[in-house]
Amino acid sequence: MNPYQAPLKDMQFLLENVFDANTTWQNMPAMAEMVDMDTAVAILDEASKISRDLIQPINRNGDEQEVRHEGSKVITPDGFKEAYQQFSDGGWVGLCGEPDFGGMGMPKMLGVLVDEMNYSACNSFTLYSSLTAGAALCINAHATEELKEKYLPNLYSGQWSGAMDMTEPQAGSDLRNIRTKAEPQEDGSYLISGSKIFITGGDHDLTENVIHLVLAKLPNSNGISLFLVPKISVNDDGTLGEPNGVSVGSIEHKMGLKASATCVMNYDNAQGYLVGRVDRGLVCMFTMMNYERLAIGIQGLGSAQGAYQMAADYAKERVQGVAAGGSPTGAAADPIIVHGDVRRMLLTIKSITDAGRALSVFTGKQLDLAKHGEGDVQTKAAKYVGLLTPVSKAFLTDRGLDATIMAQQVFGGHGYIRETGIEQFVRDTRIAQIYEGTNGIQAIDFLGRKVTGDNLATLSQFVAEITAELNELQHVSAEDKSAISTRFDNLLSIASHINDNKLTQPALINASAVDFLDAFGYILYGYYSLLLADKAVGHDDANFTEQKSYVAKFYMEKVLPKADFHLAQVSRGDSAIMDMPAELF
Repeated sequence: MNPYQAPLKDMQFLLENVFDANTTWQNMPAMAEMVDMDTAVAILDEASKISRDLIQPINRNGDEQEVRHEGSKVITPDGFKEAYQQFSDGGWVGLCGEPDFGGMGMPKMLGVLVDEMNYSACNSFTLYSSLTAGAALCINAHATEELKEKYLPNLYSGQWSGAMDMTEPQAGSDLRNIRTKAEPQEDGSYLISGSKIFITGGDHDLTENVIHLVLAKLPNSNGISLFLVPKISVNDDGTLGEPNGVSVGSIEHKMGLKASATCVMNYDNAQGYLVGRVDRGLVCMFTMMNYERLAIGIQGLGSAQGAYQMAADYAKERVQGVAAGGSPTGAAADPIIVHGDVRRMLLTIKSITDAGRALSVFTGKQLDLAKHGEGDVQTKAAKYVGLLTPVSKAFLTDRGLDATIMAQQVFGGHGYIRETGIEQFVRDTRIAQIYEGTNGIQAIDFLGRKVTGDNLATLSQFVAEITAELNELQHVSAEDKSAISTRFDNLLSIASHINDNKLTQPALINASAVDFLDAFGYILYGYYSLLLADKAVGHDDANFTEQKSYVAKFYMEKVLPKADFHLAQVSRGDSAIMDMPAELF
């Protein structure tokens, strides 16, 4: 297997030529002194070396060896602890963290590209730092100054790690039914008792402490509150104290992500500290969830990019069959890259990966503007974050799995055996459609809350802005512009119909949501494909320009029509789905 090579040219192109990152950063006082394009390029270059030389080499062994639960300890595969130490020492855990507490303060639109590299190199390894960064984000946004000063520096440094503890056996997507309890104490702390399941990074040997963010209920309350619960108690001077009643019941044995410790966590009167206000735990957690859902979307994107590289390399090396019409070289057999079906798969992966990367950077930009922007700019960005977060999570991971399966198909029979490594991408990526809120839940959130929740106001504003930018593109045909704008018009018309009938047909949103999100995603990717091709004109590398043109042409002709299928599904309503009695299933 060839070493992973981060697509640095594509990444720099997005920041510099497509989304004008430098201007964005200079217009935000909090960013202006922290980063410019030279800094960003240097970070991307160093991150590419880390992903290639440090992270990818442990990926295969992590899958083969898996995490082990021995007694009270959870042990990661050989090489993980040493790699995590080096990764932490480089400051990568705190890349986008708050500078006041030891983070590097880099913008999210840069951070998403580093995340993509790391997920391409090893899904399991990257989850540990991703959850830590998310926990730190939540603590910084909602905890007291005392808690921030006590916990954030060691989280950003990688000395400690973080975990998000929500799910219970009887409470998955519907957290109202959680049973974990929090008993108030005279000193202002709480004693946490209960169990959680499916906790990513719940325990491991990579760090000396794990800081859990635990959802629990106070006595006589139906509300949900959020608590910071360290595995090992932390003394007032910051040193570690005694074990805190936090233990691992077991680890899950999974289809993939075998080097990621997914734990059943037990809390036996563990001392915890309130984060945010009483009964407002989900509000606090969702500050973290917007970032984490984007991060999981990028897991799908990173897997797609890693799988594409393997499949493209294989297709240029694997000799099998003769090109239609005869071998161009007169050989008895040609590399399979000459075959139309192989090209179809590779171009599909390439086109959805390029567009997906553009979506991830744009969404990261909106997170930066929502956090650091001012006035109307900040307000609009916050609305776009709400609109695009479920799309980024669901569409990136759905297409990511599609991409890994197509890449496996390129390998043929060799893709089904472990030695080639491509099947690991399929197994590792599958979970991304499920955790951090299943993709069906994301679609319902998108259509039910973000689209019809404000009577299409945000969606209409977003589509109008995209359409205006589309019409300004200089190197795109009127036909291609019309192909996107007319489909957006159709989408808005269908959304308006759903909005008008959502009260009289209460199942309409639930039954239509996935197809509606997919239609939106395919149309949006069409816009990004054209945008990339347009901005690539005049690029220093003529081959880069030519590639973006070919990829956009393929997307518009072969992939964009998928939006029509999904729009047709939505327009048929919900009766075919909802009419059949449950007992007939």
